[in-house]
Amino acid sequence: METTSSSLVGAQTADAPAAADAAQEPHTGSHTSPHTGDPAEAQQPEAAAPVPAARRAVEGFLAADFPWYGLDGAFTGPRRLMQVGTAADGTVEHGSTGHGDEPSARGEIATGEKERFAVVITVASNPLRRSSDGTGILEATSVSSAAWLAGSGLLAYSWPGQMDHALRNDWLDQQTEAAWELADDLEGEDWSTLSLPVDGEPTTFHYRESEFGWVLAGSTGSGVHLGAYGRGMSAYGLGFSAITDLGTYE
Repeated sequence: METTSSSLVGAQTADAPAAADAAQEPHTGSHTSPHTGDPAEAQQPEAAAPVPAARRAVEGFLAADFPWYGLDGAFTGPRRLMQVGTAADGTVEHGSTGHGDEPSARGEIATGEKERFAVVITVASNPLRRSSDGTGILEATSVSSAAWLAGSGLLAYSWPGQMDHALRNDWLDQQTEAAWELADDLEGEDWSTLSLPVDGEPTTFHYRESEFGWVLAGSTGSGVHLGAYGRGMSAYGLGFSAITDLGTYE
């Protein structure tokens, strides 16, 4: 399957499970203050605080040299920026935007309510090119790249019923490998085709469903590949459009 580098698939799958695991196992222990009572320590300037995650997300999206996509204006629910994936030289290669509920791996198990969300992944369309250190060639991105990111993204927010926490990592490894193989065979029987509007133009997507949700992937006329995954929202009524104002996303 064509991908760019380990960063293309790694940034998405590393960030999402980490967020999911944090949601699964909230901290219950007490917290101790870092201050020891010394007045100098008690007056540490606020400028030393970490940059807020929301600002870091916006900065990552603004650094891209390709258009970002999300659901079109027909969707009126909450929107949010998620994460971006970068190459070794810091070049932004892909990222995702969330729509609807904020997904979590154990959301439905914990609350009993079915989450309704759709995540749109934009992947820069890159030709065959040299790596940043000049030592090798990076493969071009393709629709399969978007399908892989979407499939692994959905898995990051999925938790099979009655599964013990210790077993989930093994399950996730197995399913992630299966998602890779599926993304490498978009013409296979596991995929069907679905026509959805992108910037108002009918566009063909590869589409599949599972017990955990749906995944789709296709290309736009603006030089990017699109992937998407969701649960609780039907993919058949969705439309996509380029984001003209990142301020509409939290």
